[in-house]
Amino acid sequence: MNRIQRLLRCAVVASALTATVAVAASWQETLSGAASELSRQNAGSPQSGLSLSSLTGLLNGGGQALSADNMNNAAGILQYCAKQKLASVTDAEKVKNQVLNKLGLDTTEQQQDASFLDGLQGLLKTQDGQQLNLNNIGNTPLAEKVKTKACDLVLKQGMKFIS
Repeated sequence: MNRIQRLLRCAVVASALTATVAVAASWQETLSGAASELSRQNAGSPQSGLSLSSLTGLLNGGGQALSADNMNNAAGILQYCAKQKLASVTDAEKVKNQVLNKLGLDTTEQQQDASFLDGLQGLLKTQDGQQLNLNNIGNTPLAEKVKTKACDLVLKQGMKFIS
């Protein structure tokens, strides 16, 4: 009886290990496929996107990685986000106009500020001193999530500034 129990236990452990190996192999194939797709997209145009790990890092990073370092840049980014439909056009335009008004940049001549113009082009100057060109991070679903998160964070930043 003792020997039969041991054999049954060994069979259960062996089948569990086999199932685990199969799941791991499937997961590895999925990751490998995603990496190949990303490499193929990046090979097509040298600046078509950031690496998968870079995008994931931006998405999972703190708000500092995707928040504007100054409100002039934030106002430009808000207009960029509205134009690209990455944020609610009504909210982004409203907050952008209020930020520009509070900064004294509500006339065409005053809107020639370099940080504002960079933001209009999608160049986010982050609080940690980095620059992220939202146009060059690609169009993958992950890249779109990063863009949307950046727009949401800058919109919240602008709302805090005007309150």
